[in-house]
Amino acid sequence: MKRIGVYVNWENPRAAEATRRLAECVAREGLSLVAWGDTAALMSRLMLPYVRGAAADAEALLVLGGDGTMLRAVRETVSSGRPVMGVNMGSLGFLTGVSERELDQAVACLARDEVTESRRTLAEARVLRGTTERYCTRCLNDVVVRNGDSARIVELEITVDDGTAVPITGDGLIIATPTGSTGHSLSAGGPILHPACPAFVATFICAHALAARPLVIPDTSTLSLRVVRCAGEVRLIADGQSALALEAGDVVRVRKAAEAVLFIYPSGHDFLGILRAKLRWQGSSV
Repeated sequence: MKRIGVYVNWENPRAAEATRRLAECVAREGLSLVAWGDTAALMSRLMLPYVRGAAADAEALLVLGGDGTMLRAVRETVSSGRPVMGVNMGSLGFLTGVSERELDQAVACLARDEVTESRRTLAEARVLRGTTERYCTRCLNDVVVRNGDSARIVELEITVDDGTAVPITGDGLIIATPTGSTGHSLSAGGPILHPACPAFVATFICAHALAARPLVIPDTSTLSLRVVRCAGEVRLIADGQSALALEAGDVVRVRKAAEAVLFIYPSGHDFLGILRAKLRWQGSSV
């Protein structure tokens, strides 16, 4: 690889230091950086060399920030089809699999094409109000339908393909991709899916039924959620970043998107190793 796109969370306190270090690493490897938007503005202020362009002008994208930055970067650049590597400058960093201290190694691996690939499913969510489509978005992590600021209960119906409609009463529902299974869904009691699993997981949020348990469905199916009744505000939230107010009768349809995202890591990346580090799994000390 010769041209690396860079997307930086310029609001991060370490953004300037990390960007300077990235520029030094890239220069040592004989690469050039392609930047756009706020990242280009940051590099101009720091007087660092870069090529002004777009994600499609690079061979791979390097994202510096936390998981939120990674979600924004994927949303803005998915149409480029370029592979993405995340360098963690946040806290947990499930999506940004490379630590900040490994930046030099990551750039060297990009220069030599010594990378491990992980293809990630995107979910597509459409909101229908009657016969009119009101909203459409793609998500890397999850689609959430839940109550708003009022915290009043929500009544939903969930249907898989043309099957039986199942009523749900509670605070809402999370529909997560395998990538998103380690996020909000996990916090709500959902299972962890390996990124290669061809499935979605539907996880209830504070369901008013003890028997309500997460449901894993194939990603070849379409999952439909209908808002039956809401005593307060109901929202659709995509990847924790964009929201839409829903009304009674609205239907949210979630299916696998035609596009996917290719994550890349330095050679030797291991998903279980990431889980062990991030979730602090360990054996008995006895």
